[in-house]
Amino acid sequence: MRYADGGGLTAKARQSREAVRLEAAALFDEDVPPREVARRLRVTEKSAYQWHAAWREGGVGALTSRGPGGRRCKLSARCQEKLAGYLDQGPAAHGWDKDQVWTGARVAKLIGRKFHVAYSVSGATRLMRRLGFTPQVPARRAAERDEASPALEPET
Repeated sequence: MRYADGGGLTAKARQSREAVRLEAAALFDEDVPPREVARRLRVTEKSAYQWHAAWREGGVGALTSRGPGGRRCKLSARCQEKLAGYLDQGPAAHGWDKDQVWTGARVAKLIGRKFHVAYSVSGATRLMRRLGFTPQVPARRAAERDEASPALEPET
């Protein structure tokens, strides 16, 4: 299953889904067929049949949550706190003084410098978002731009 926001399930949502699977296990114990389990629990028949097969193989334990999916973060919680502090200091404090923006590439490089851990640009961007920061794109217009200049007025 894919999640458009890239966040996956929260702990509460995982717990809620696990409760439905465990309820299905209780129904399987009562010899309720998967099709009826799907109808009662308002899930797809495919899910009910998959759960039934898992339940037959491993019992109730096969239907319990395995925790959050995906890889674990390469940085410990302490290192993530330190990174958030570095990001709060701003890019200029770390050598990027031309413009005051944190890009994914800069954060990946900062992580490499400070923690000696390699991150891809997309991985650094996801980590930034998890820490409450948003990656930015450097502005493409000059800082000395004169908005009143006749050269910038639209042609008629």
